[in-house]
Amino acid sequence: MQPKFRIVFTIFSLAIFGLTCSWFIYDHTQDQIIPAPEALPEFTIDAEILAAEDDEAAKNQILIKIIYELLKHSHYSPKTVDDDFSTKVYDLYLERLDYNKRFFLSEDIKALEYYRTQLDDEIKGGSLHFFDLSYDLLDKRENQVMSWYSDLLGQPFDYTKNETLDFDPENISWAANETQLKARWRQFLKYEVVSMLSDKMDMQEKAIADQDTAVVILSEEDLEKEVRGKILKRYDDWKERLTKLDRGDRRTVYLNAIANLYGPHTEYFPPVSKDNFDISMSGQLEGIGARLIDKDGYIKITSLVPGGPAALQGHLEAEDKIIDVQQEKGEPVNIVGYKIDDAVKLIRGKKGTKVTLNVKKLDGSMKKIVITRDVVEIEETYAKSAITELNGSRVGLINLPKFYADFNGTGGHSSAADVRSEIKKLNAEKVDGIILDLRNNGGGSLRDAIEMGGLFVDRGPICQVKQRTGKPEVLEDIDRGTEYDGALVVLVNHFSASASEIFAAAIQDYDRGIVLGSNSSFGKGTVQQFLDLDRYLRPEYAGYRPMGAIKVTLQKFYRINGGSTQLKGVTPDIIVPDAYSFMKIGEQDHEYVMEWDKVAPADFERWQPHWKETKVIQSSKGRIAADSTFTLIHENARRLKDQRDRTSFPLNLEAYRAEAKQLDKMARKYENINRENKELKVYSPKTDAQAIAGDEKRKNRVEAWHKNIRKDPYLQEAIRIIKDMN
Repeated sequence: MQPKFRIVFTIFSLAIFGLTCSWFIYDHTQDQIIPAPEALPEFTIDAEILAAEDDEAAKNQILIKIIYELLKHSHYSPKTVDDDFSTKVYDLYLERLDYNKRFFLSEDIKALEYYRTQLDDEIKGGSLHFFDLSYDLLDKRENQVMSWYSDLLGQPFDYTKNETLDFDPENISWAANETQLKARWRQFLKYEVVSMLSDKMDMQEKAIADQDTAVVILSEEDLEKEVRGKILKRYDDWKERLTKLDRGDRRTVYLNAIANLYGPHTEYFPPVSKDNFDISMSGQLEGIGARLIDKDGYIKITSLVPGGPAALQGHLEAEDKIIDVQQEKGEPVNIVGYKIDDAVKLIRGKKGTKVTLNVKKLDGSMKKIVITRDVVEIEETYAKSAITELNGSRVGLINLPKFYADFNGTGGHSSAADVRSEIKKLNAEKVDGIILDLRNNGGGSLRDAIEMGGLFVDRGPICQVKQRTGKPEVLEDIDRGTEYDGALVVLVNHFSASASEIFAAAIQDYDRGIVLGSNSSFGKGTVQQFLDLDRYLRPEYAGYRPMGAIKVTLQKFYRINGGSTQLKGVTPDIIVPDAYSFMKIGEQDHEYVMEWDKVAPADFERWQPHWKETKVIQSSKGRIAADSTFTLIHENARRLKDQRDRTSFPLNLEAYRAEAKQLDKMARKYENINRENKELKVYSPKTDAQAIAGDEKRKNRVEAWHKNIRKDPYLQEAIRIIKDMN
């Protein structure tokens, strides 16, 4: 069981949409450079700061003034910085600084409350008085807490007492005094002990049932003592990490409370080393192939790298929270509260070595996942195809993990060119239709998305791009003719973003094919650019470098029908349930998102025949409603939503364990929802089969992919749709 969490720190962004390029980063869906502001209005440092020779105060003033001016003059949707803006910054900052109200007292909040409507003036003037006060108060309270936890964990808790712990901050008041705050910490620590103790007791029970002599069975008393020792070690590590945080780390949280009011993808990044910068941008964990964010002090998986060890292993999933990391010959290290770069150091390792991740699943259950570190199989990140046969229908499948491009013009791979090649293979095999799988495709090259649209529709617009001022620019496929004009189904899910949404929206608007997937795609319809703050320093302030960088939203995408892909994403023609059906996933999961809007539609002609004017969609909806697998998926999605929303938990050990066992029993019902369809034949196009035959490693990967296709109910429904379309 696990409480619901929200974003606390946004220093590291969701990185599947960023691409590093010299001093800035531009969005994966934007492979053309957007001009950055050349200069900013002049600003000066206050005379008293210069007279006092206070370098830190001077640098802070320059930093906040540059950020304010850049957001004011370059952001796609600038904000009015007034008392209302100040109130929102104040609330957001305090929420992130002390989300569960574990540190500040009510008297601290009263002291800070003065600034609720003053922050707009501080931002414009380059002042950080509010931040300095909050930093000092938080530092004081953290030191108090650090003096309490060892005593609280020094003896057993009363596990028979019927009490609960509520993690919802809306149900919690600020502690009135230190006594009340210490009592709150007793409950937090007791919850952690009860949670771990319950898991350990379950492990021992299983070992006894399995007659596993490798597990040393401890008495409940000794096991409880061991657990308290582990929790104590966890907080000792937390204390050590906390003492390493400086004023600059806390300042970043405050500056991002300001920046994030412009949108979740507008962020300030402090100066960091090259290694840490690469981690925060690519988000890729060397050794296992995963992308992550730091959310509420938890390291959470956002996506897996196609062809990476984690993706090939198959058990790690998006939304998993990593609790412990264990090396082959070592004890588990709890990484709750770790920064991303510190967590990566533990997860990284040499090829061939194993790492065990203990993760918290969406339903609150714990799962140990053993992954053998390896390099990413680069071929797995490119487009690939297969042929399927089911009930007399012969359908081609193209899987595209991302919209990649040869940005440097060195003759590398291009997703549009590769998809064209796969279409030719499938045309040669005379397939009845094609399924294009864009699930979990986080975007990429806009140029390739447009060119790829032209493979399926004749010459015409594919999307529209609008900057802060001026009319939208219509981006077109200029090549006449198509590579494929038959039945087409495009598969999307909640993690299909940016360029994937642009392509799927174009197919939908042209009525060129049918879009099948979860109730909406990611909903990221904006483009960001990284701006180096040092670039905007006047020569006399050069000594204050480095200042860091800020990522700013400069453009917005629109469909050819005029609607934005922002926030709403793409709603499929046929919606199928998945694990996230009842959850806010994607852009809507963020605070202060840019709104959905629309512009004038582009001039385009719909495809003939009109696929959506047939009975195809109604037939598919009927099958999905009657399908037992989709019924189970729908039930499981509701269960996951209910469990994720739960915020109150018992601290009575017996009650906690009873609930945990009930949850595990419910979870087992949905463990093997997707069963392999033995009637579905899957094989490679002839040209690929010849190349694969002599490569045993590649052959094994292809066979594993084909097996997954036979277990995929979404693909199987897409095959049936193709048959209906014909």
